[in-house]
Amino acid sequence: MPAPQPLLPGPVRRLGAWCAVILLVAGVGWVGIRLCAELRTAVTPVLLALLGTALLRPLHRRLVRAKVNRSIAAGLTCVAVVAVVGGAVYVVVAALIDTGDQIIASLKDAGRGVADHFGAAGTSLDDVASNAKDLLGRFGGTAASNVISGVSVVGEGIAMAVLALLLVFFFLRDSHRAAGLIRGLAPGRSGDTLEAMARRAYEAVEGFMRGTTLIALIDAVCITVALLVLSVPGAVGLGALVFVGAFIPYLGAFLSGAVAVLVALADRGFVIALWTLGAVVAVQVLEGHVLQPMIQSRTVQMHPAVVMVAITAGASVAGILGMLLAVPLTAAAFGIVGELRARHAGSEPGYSANEPSAAEPSDS
Repeated sequence: MPAPQPLLPGPVRRLGAWCAVILLVAGVGWVGIRLCAELRTAVTPVLLALLGTALLRPLHRRLVRAKVNRSIAAGLTCVAVVAVVGGAVYVVVAALIDTGDQIIASLKDAGRGVADHFGAAGTSLDDVASNAKDLLGRFGGTAASNVISGVSVVGEGIAMAVLALLLVFFFLRDSHRAAGLIRGLAPGRSGDTLEAMARRAYEAVEGFMRGTTLIALIDAVCITVALLVLSVPGAVGLGALVFVGAFIPYLGAFLSGAVAVLVALADRGFVIALWTLGAVVAVQVLEGHVLQPMIQSRTVQMHPAVVMVAITAGASVAGILGMLLAVPLTAAAFGIVGELRARHAGSEPGYSANEPSAAEPSDS
């Protein structure tokens, strides 16, 4: 008897198989995202600790190589981070306090200027600044409720920051056991593959964090120097805003630069605002054409469209925190995909075993 003919041709069956795989992956991803959103109080410190560990591990590794006990080295690293971050926050807050009144006054002057040029349509900014106490008196109950809610949010943020710092300590101290733990959890003979995927993802995140931090520091220093030369108020605080915004590629640089230009326009006038805009654009050109290719040439390279989509998705899931975490998580995903592609290519006929591997183990 002739063999039974399939109901569907081969291309249609392959398309159906791919659709089923895509739906399965999307469903698992959606469930994972929902679980992370529900357990954000526990998941967020873990993700922040992983990013902090990727950034601080080189310092911990140098201390261990200097014959310092692993626990003491992890503790010293965490203390150094707290000292640096605390000092930076103190400097920024002090700068904002010293220049805050000047910035507010300049913004009110800008509002009056807009009102003079555009009439009643331009009075809203100055009205809001002048009648803040009246608005607070009218909506006192709402304000009190918002204050209570804000206090709870601040308390939750402090708790998550402390938990993340403790997790960074444990992750640094026990990083040498990570490979054994992954192999112990891997089913069957997949230990090598799972370890290589985890290592590649971690290396991508580590490279991204180190490169982005260095680029953010250079951007912040350049912008701060330019604002100080132009005598723009709050130069140190605006430079700190540039540093934080650099961790959100493209969008963060645009927003922080726009704030600097607006402050310069409000306090120093149109000409100084143009000079500030030129300084911001020059720093962004330096970052895009010099710093990014030089510093992050060995990390996972992603197309700007992919970065923007990742940032948008992260913002829709977890707001500002999602925007900060979206790009490093996407870099980790690209690292895993690259490792799988390298292993698949290595299993194909004609592949040379002498060719360099894309996922050689890093220095532990």
